Amino acid sequence: MKTHLVRLGLASFAVLLAITTTTAQSEKPLTNDDILRMIAAGFSEATIIKAIEAKKTAFDTSLEALVVLKNAGVSEAIIQAMVDAAGKAAGAAEATAKQNGAASNPPPDSNDPLSPHDPGIYWLPKEKRDKRMVQLEPSVYSQGKTGGMFASAMTYGIAKAKWKAVVRGARSNLRISEERPEFWFYFEQKTSGLSYSGSFFGGASSPNEFILAKMNSKKKDRELIVGEFGAYGSSTGTRSKDIVEFEFQKIAPGIYKVVPSSPLAPGEYCFFYAGTNMAMGTAGGKLFDFGIDPAR
Repeated sequence: MKTHLVRLGLASFAVLLAITTTTAQSEKPLTNDDILRMIAAGFSEATIIKAIEAKKTAFDTSLEALVVLKNAGVSEAIIQAMVDAAGKAAGAAEATAKQNGAASNPPPDSNDPLSPHDPGIYWLPKEKRDKRMVQLEPSVYSQGKTGGMFASAMTYGIAKAKWKAVVRGARSNLRISEERPEFWFYFEQKTSGLSYSGSFFGGASSPNEFILAKMNSKKKDRELIVGEFGAYGSSTGTRSKDIVEFEFQKIAPGIYKVVPSSPLAPGEYCFFYAGTNMAMGTAGGKLFDFGIDPAR
C-alpha cells in the first residue's frame, strides 16, 4: 500500500514537473487538457488552482467546454478559477493591443497643417525658425456705436451717419510681420467647431462664408463700419473699401488654406463670418483679429 502511494506521488510530481518545465521553456499556456491531466494524476484542488494562478493560461471557457469539464469531474472551484484566468488573459491581450496601437500611431504634429487640429483659424508662419501654427483667438466686438451724427444733422441727413462695431484695444494681440500671411481654416465635419450651427458661425463650412476686413485703429479701440444711414436711405454690411479679397484652396474635407490676394498694408484686420448679424442695433458678436506690422 505504501509503495503504491509513493508511486502515485512520484507520478503526480512527474506530471506537474513536466507541465511546469514545458511551460517555462516554451511559454506554453495551461489549457483545458492540462487541467484534466492534473486531475487524472490526482492533484488536489488547491494545487491545481495555484497552478492556474501562477501560469499563463489559454482556457476554452465556452459553454460546451465547461460542460465537458463538469462531466469530467472538475470541481466548481477549479472551473471558476479557469474562468477568472481567461478573463484576465483577455484583458491583458486588449491592453497590449492598445499599447501597440498607440506606439504605431504617434500623436499628430500640431505644427503640421495637414495633421488634425481643433476647429478654428490658424496662422502658419513662413519663417522656418518659427514654423509654429498659432490659433487666432476670437475677440468680442461690443454693441455698435454711431459716428457722424452731428454732420448728418447739420446737413439734414445728406451726410450719412455711420454704425460701427467696436473691439476693445487699439492693437490685436497677434502680430504678424508678413504681407501675405498664410491662414488655415479647420471646420468640424460633425456637430461642433466652425460648422456648429449653434455657435456664432451659424453653420459655416467654407472660408467663402467669411469676410476679411481692415479695421480702423483708434487710441483705445478698433472700429469697423457695418452700416450707414441718412436722409435718402440706409445700408448695412461692411463697406467694399474695407473688405480684403483672399484666395482659398481646399486641402482636405474641412481643411482650407487661405491667403490674401494682395499684400496687406500695416494695420489691424479681422476675419468674421458673413452670416454674423453685424447690422445696426445688434448687441455684438465675435471675430478673429490680427495685426500686420512692417516686415522685419
